[in-house]
Amino acid sequence: MPDLGNLTERRQPLECRVVLISPDSQLAGDWVEALNITAAQHENPFGLRFESVPLPGVDRMMREETHLQALIVDAGIEPAGLASAEQLVDRLHGFRAQLDIFLVAQDCSLSVSARQRFDELFDRREGNFNQMFRLVQAFIARRASTPFADTLKAYVFSARDAWHTPGHSGGDSLRNSPWVSDFYRFMGEHIFNTDLSVSVQVLDSLLEPHSVIQEAQDLAAKTFGAEHTFFLTNGTSTANKVVIQQVLGGGGKIIVDQACHKSVHHAIVMNRCEPVYLKSTLHPQYGIYGPVRRADLEWALEEHGDARLLVVTSCTYDGLRYDLQPIIEHAHRQGVKVLVDEAWFAHGYFHPELRPTALECGADYVTQSTHKMLSAFSQASMIHVQDPDFDEFRFRENLNMHASTSPQYAMIASLDVARKQMAMEGYSCLRRCMLMVDKLRRALDETGVFRALDLDDLIPAPLAGDNIRLDPTKVTIDISASGYSGKEMQIRLFDQYGIQVEKTTYNTVSVLVTLGSTESKLLRLIHAFKQLAQHQRRRPHIGSPRRLPEFTRLTCLPADAYFSDAEELPLMDNGIQAERRLVGRTSADEIVPYPPGIPVLVPGQEISAEIVQFLQLLLQAQTATEIHGLIFRSDEPLLRVVRERPPLEPESGESEPPAE
Repeated sequence: MPDLGNLTERRQPLECRVVLISPDSQLAGDWVEALNITAAQHENPFGLRFESVPLPGVDRMMREETHLQALIVDAGIEPAGLASAEQLVDRLHGFRAQLDIFLVAQDCSLSVSARQRFDELFDRREGNFNQMFRLVQAFIARRASTPFADTLKAYVFSARDAWHTPGHSGGDSLRNSPWVSDFYRFMGEHIFNTDLSVSVQVLDSLLEPHSVIQEAQDLAAKTFGAEHTFFLTNGTSTANKVVIQQVLGGGGKIIVDQACHKSVHHAIVMNRCEPVYLKSTLHPQYGIYGPVRRADLEWALEEHGDARLLVVTSCTYDGLRYDLQPIIEHAHRQGVKVLVDEAWFAHGYFHPELRPTALECGADYVTQSTHKMLSAFSQASMIHVQDPDFDEFRFRENLNMHASTSPQYAMIASLDVARKQMAMEGYSCLRRCMLMVDKLRRALDETGVFRALDLDDLIPAPLAGDNIRLDPTKVTIDISASGYSGKEMQIRLFDQYGIQVEKTTYNTVSVLVTLGSTESKLLRLIHAFKQLAQHQRRRPHIGSPRRLPEFTRLTCLPADAYFSDAEELPLMDNGIQAERRLVGRTSADEIVPYPPGIPVLVPGQEISAEIVQFLQLLLQAQTATEIHGLIFRSDEPLLRVVRERPPLEPESGESEPPAE
């Protein structure tokens, strides 16, 4: 039998292709030969291999070559060639922005903007190929480095005695326990010995980084195309709160999609913001809420000239993303900063079909859940910044108010490693994901029962002219013809086939194709749907999307309502009686049904009869719906509302104002 222990340690040798693009075939041939001889003579841990590609083959090479890591671009012999090289590099960056690019030039007469396009310069008369090889290797090595993860690993392997927090002391409190050693074995040694304390100074400080964490964040900024990047171990919920506090700490007006993540609503309360809520669009056939109409965004920016921040979510849970550039440019003309919640789109910068990203479109702040689609641990997130007015000192103070002083070091290491993976193989990983998406979509459509929805299917009519785009890694499947509801299909997939999907509506299920998706998982998913297609329900499920009630109005700031003297009123209470008592009152809490996860009420909002009836129907429905924000006393659902104050009695000797 093969040695399975050795097999698990094996991995494919690294291979890095470095391509020379030159109109001078003689130079290209000589340089490639000399550089490959040099690579054979030197230590070459990354497997650098040099070759030349003629200009007509560059686009195909950029699309298909997954091992490509660097380009050497010849500016050409004629002076006019330099401009062509710059244009070529801009196009190449549009394909794959992570590649290192070197320029072969005749002299040093380069403009600053031209110089910034390239990582390093080589003179056409260069004869020191040892130096060229080392420079190319050094740039690739820098991109492939994980300064924090490597330092953490080295510290763990140094086997220091721990006389500091946490109390499990590298797992020693559990290892030999007769009661909990099974948990130690289940979790594994390194989950405990990487769980360290801020006392370990060699690991730097997440809240005041100066060494390896700062190096890791600087590499992330370069990889994702930001001016500054900050790691978070509290998730994108915290990231959104930090950014909103940075721009609106102490109050101010904020324009926000009503369907934004609840962390944005929480930040509005915490910072005493005045929100301008914008309505999301509902797709009537599938019950999916999409982006806000561009016309509504532009109207809000014009109407509320005193707003200081616009918050949009791109892409949405279902993969719909804005045409961001005109929106951001419009906001900036009005003097409004822009935060884009890219929690579901951290992978967007690494494949040309998914670009441009929010940073490329000029967003001031971008928050990303690195764990959602990439290889980081849950709760591992990043904030990317390119605000021209950025105050880094104040930002760090705002970050410190929300972040834990005891961060999880394995989580920070996972951010470092996830960044490295995208810098080195992000394009090839996503190319594989795209091929899997195509295979899945074709297989679903071939069943004749299930159908993978495309962009045209998912765009509701009001968004038809807004140039909305789709992230294809979110696959929404129409199951209407199967006769099952989304929830029933979710249960069948789990119980019968061991498959857990991401989300459901009443007639759709959604799956994510991520870096961790494999051909075997895809095979099992396709097999499950083919089997289910042969066992349709004779009595089809009949349902309809639950359209959220219209937003009413704010009677006060959300913060004033949330922190007010409040009372609890029954939501059911024989229906009609509850409605009489609640209509016209001001909600003190945020009430959010899941799905779709959009608030029906926010603090400070006036309660309408439509809202009361909607919540009552949800509670009475056969299919249970989570409703966050309700209070239950002895199983009775209650709403917290701002207490009404009785009118003041006139003081003795004073009369009330005369009635009109």
